Amino acid sequence: MTTRSKIEWTEHTWNPVTGCTKISPGCKHCYAETLARRLKAMGARGYENAFKLTLQPTRLRDPLKRRKPTVYFVNSMSDLFHDKVPFKYVDAVLDTINAAPQHRYQILTKRPERMAEYFASRPVPSQVWLGTSVENRKHGIPRIATLRRIRARIRFLSIEPLLEDLGTFDLAGISWVIVGGESGPKARPMRAEWARSVKQQCDTNDVPFFFKQWGSYGEDGIRRSKSSNGRTLDQKTWDGLPAAHHI
Repeated sequence: MTTRSKIEWTEHTWNPVTGCTKISPGCKHCYAETLARRLKAMGARGYENAFKLTLQPTRLRDPLKRRKPTVYFVNSMSDLFHDKVPFKYVDAVLDTINAAPQHRYQILTKRPERMAEYFASRPVPSQVWLGTSVENRKHGIPRIATLRRIRARIRFLSIEPLLEDLGTFDLAGISWVIVGGESGPKARPMRAEWARSVKQQCDTNDVPFFFKQWGSYGEDGIRRSKSSNGRTLDQKTWDGLPAAHHI
């Protein structure tokens, strides 16, 4: 079963894998881990192992059940390119993607090296958007160059949670940038100047910019509810999308 998503930049989520392990500071307060534990406590099907990495083969064909063209975020509750997900299983995910080309599929990873290894011997379907997470300079920025090596129609960056000033970085070959702050009781604040810097670089390089959220700290640096902080940067809502979004 796929699920209608509350994530602003997608429509539905499809989780043929659940669970993950932490590899960088952006993972520290993982929303998916918290949600997986809550779902296990509720007795939700597929979350018997909470956040332990688990293949979900019964979900592999779910997008085939939906004819209406839809944007799917693949593995919002995991990472398809985790080293414990066999490439044969990724093949099965791509088999479904190829069998339902009317949809768009957004695949986001913190492990672009493994993504690049996988696609080194396989074509990226035109309906697949490949992205990587960029939370800081040390761990996130190097992922961009790795992503750029993959021959994909759409490459995107999820700069969330943005944990520091990223400085100047190379946006060549990047089709879309998402920026957001962290939410939750232990959230780390995102400063307005960090987000503005990314926005300015997107403008300079003609890359669509999507501002997802402030999270638990607002543009003024004050902590309040996520909904109260809203989604505006400099009093504007930025919902940029790649041209290929229109399906």
